[in-house]
Amino acid sequence: MKKRKPLEERMQPMNVLEAEIAITALHATGDYTVLRKLRLDRDSRLTQRKGKEAKIGLCLDTETTGLNHTSDKIIELGILAFEYDPATAEILRITERYNGFEDPGRPLPEEITGITGITDEMIAGQAFDDDRIKSLAEAATLVIAHNAAFDRKFVEDRYPAFAAVPWACTLSQIDWGRERIAPRTLEYLLHKCGGLYINAHRALDDAEGVLGLLLERLPIAGEPIFKELLARCGEATSRICAVGAPFAHKDTLKERGYRWSDGSNGGNKGWWINVPHHLERAELAYLAEEIYPGGAAEKVEITRTDAYGRFSVRDA
Repeated sequence: MKKRKPLEERMQPMNVLEAEIAITALHATGDYTVLRKLRLDRDSRLTQRKGKEAKIGLCLDTETTGLNHTSDKIIELGILAFEYDPATAEILRITERYNGFEDPGRPLPEEITGITGITDEMIAGQAFDDDRIKSLAEAATLVIAHNAAFDRKFVEDRYPAFAAVPWACTLSQIDWGRERIAPRTLEYLLHKCGGLYINAHRALDDAEGVLGLLLERLPIAGEPIFKELLARCGEATSRICAVGAPFAHKDTLKERGYRWSDGSNGGNKGWWINVPHHLERAELAYLAEEIYPGGAAEKVEITRTDAYGRFSVRDA
């Protein structure tokens, strides 16, 4: 009897057509979901054509030594530059990629190495290409990060040129609650919206993941994600802080979407919420009627901002 070869020797790699047939068959059963690795270099939605009115956007991600932008440092920076048509929200083509390490001058915390896979040996003696990064910032009309409230503060501290560019956030400026999606990590959103996966927690991979997400559509609303983000990020917003609100109303404020600030970042101490500018008067009327029955609504503090200041230290 002829001895059969081991299974791994008999298995041959599938070609593209065979793989597509297998994936379709698995999906048809209703019992499987196949995730595809994000490959922007193979994405037919990136037409590679240059638009006459095209603008430059940047998808950006950082890996850092910790969470505090005043004392921690960026150790890896990933930037993906792309052209887009602001009138149609069509993403046209990728124009440039940047990825670099920088030595923070001290050993990395073990937890950071555990999350990112970045070691002291990988970044020893490394430095970012300051001229290239500044050039990217100066050419951009929009910077997009998945958690812009984190990344913007670190990046602006290192490169003030980014303070002059509008920012947008795929984490907080898309209504994921309406789409019934939770959690809202970049990896999970890519899975839910596009059936995609990335090598997460490395800067350029995450930056490419942001662009991959922008190329998809919202599962329920059906709108292109980038189109919704462009509309939302351009809105002026008002941060309303209910200073001195009675303690008895804390649960009511929390249910309405207010968050507590202890004032440690230099802002007001109290319950706050961000609302679109056109809803500011309605929110003030609500506070006057429901939260400050004694007529102390004049304690409310209002800070107005737009995409140029949002997520920055100035918006803290």
